[in-house]
Amino acid sequence: MDLTIRIAGEAGQGVLTIGSLVVQGGARLGLEVLSTKSYMSRIRGGLNWYDIRCGDAPLSGPAERPDLLVALTDVARDLLGEELADGGLILHNSGESSAENVVAIDFEAVARDVADKKLYAGTVALGAVFGLLGYEPDVLSDLLEEQFARKGDDVVADNRRCVERGAELVAEESGRLDAPESTGDARPVYDGAGAAALAAAAAGIKFVTAYPMTPATATFTWLAGAADEYGIVVEQAEDEIAAINMVCGAAYGGVPAMTMTSGGGLALMAEGLSLAGMMELPAVVLVAQRPAPATGLPTRTGQQDLLFALRAGHGEFPRAIFAPGTVRQSYDLTRRALETAHQYQTPVLVLTDQFLQDMEQTMDELDAAQRPIDRGIVTDPAPDYERYAVTDSGVSPRAIPGGSAFVLCDSDEHAADGHISEDIESHLEQQDKRMRKEDGMRADALPPERYGPDDADTLLLVWGSTYGPAREAVDRLDADGESVAMLHFPQLWPLDADTVSEAIGSPARLIAVEGNQTGQFRTLLRSEGIIDESELLTNYTGLPFTGAEIAERIRQ
Repeated sequence: MDLTIRIAGEAGQGVLTIGSLVVQGGARLGLEVLSTKSYMSRIRGGLNWYDIRCGDAPLSGPAERPDLLVALTDVARDLLGEELADGGLILHNSGESSAENVVAIDFEAVARDVADKKLYAGTVALGAVFGLLGYEPDVLSDLLEEQFARKGDDVVADNRRCVERGAELVAEESGRLDAPESTGDARPVYDGAGAAALAAAAAGIKFVTAYPMTPATATFTWLAGAADEYGIVVEQAEDEIAAINMVCGAAYGGVPAMTMTSGGGLALMAEGLSLAGMMELPAVVLVAQRPAPATGLPTRTGQQDLLFALRAGHGEFPRAIFAPGTVRQSYDLTRRALETAHQYQTPVLVLTDQFLQDMEQTMDELDAAQRPIDRGIVTDPAPDYERYAVTDSGVSPRAIPGGSAFVLCDSDEHAADGHISEDIESHLEQQDKRMRKEDGMRADALPPERYGPDDADTLLLVWGSTYGPAREAVDRLDADGESVAMLHFPQLWPLDADTVSEAIGSPARLIAVEGNQTGQFRTLLRSEGIIDESELLTNYTGLPFTGAEIAERIRQ
């Protein structure tokens, strides 16, 4: 069984703090936890919410409707109360109950009464949430003590009293909601942004630069916080043009480097990507997508930059594109991207989005130990070393400045030794050499992952963060007697057409499920001759898919 708690209110009311502590508390109780966030692009006001889904079995995506709505404002109660699940409750920040399913507590008044400060209103709400679900508030008290120990014993004591009082006030309501039972086996919690950052740090990244841009900033700030521990130089660039060019400079010097941005920032990086393609540099860019053109909806989610990422930059040069579908894949594929970039000396992009960046999930512990990737650097170059020597694989021996070899690079077309050349034969030789890397990357490409019956009548084609919701939809539909499977693509480019075609097979019904309007991945599969026709199920609202939504739309 599972249950979803939605903390909702204005920016500045502590929605994130309350939600984060509920997540950590649930994980301490041994529950399976998956959280998502929806927030507006403003410092104060608006309507934000934080969904925490707790269960006794692994969870793969958000729920359609909350079972418990913690409404910190009347607006949150009125607008989001309509989305409440059948039998759900509203915990309202108010002195009066307005309906049978509303439990009213004036959090600020209670905080002033208990601790003489309305600042602790969120702590009262936390205690009430745990009390309603029948959980002992001790776990929350311990978390608050860890969080506020540096502020002194009085602050810790005030928080404890407020948690306990919040639980006491709902004691008579406890048991109205069925909540998963605590196992007491604490689980670690990771989010997509942090998992990607941890993978980069463990892989040996030594230089990170970016211009802050939601929702990529969370990965950047995680790495900044871990800079001393992992020996990383972190630079906030003046813009995205500077960021990608600094990555190119670092890579030329042999330093593993990456940057992160969103669609608008990637637009500015397009010329720098071409520079990395020409100079054959391992430049890695994490692109956290958000919807709509221009600034669009900067704090919402979408999958609208695939074709742009595939073609960004002028001229033709090889690249690889990965798209994690889970928090675990955010970790695994970030490392894979760094390995691929260095093995093939070419730009690599990782496409994620706000939904996955912010999603928190209980899971097995990720390896935080440093395991540096192979940078593919030649340490003893031959006397006649040529940086762009023509090879069958397209990958030339890579030496770095400061050694015995003279390493010459340029943004112009060049001969094998790196000197500028406009000789047509030399250009063709170098261009063909560069593009041959794509053959190797295609041979090494990650195959799509199938979930569900091998002989399913309906097959969903999904990529990136649609993994979890689509997986839940498959489970729902198959449990109802349907015959549905899904094929998830963790790597979007290059694709091995034969492998993908074989994996797709010939189901009676083929449906591309995408977080964009035009079916960009379907377009890519068509252009590669992998599929002809398919249905298209899209979501470009700025909010993530849910399993219930996908299942219902497939039924229709």
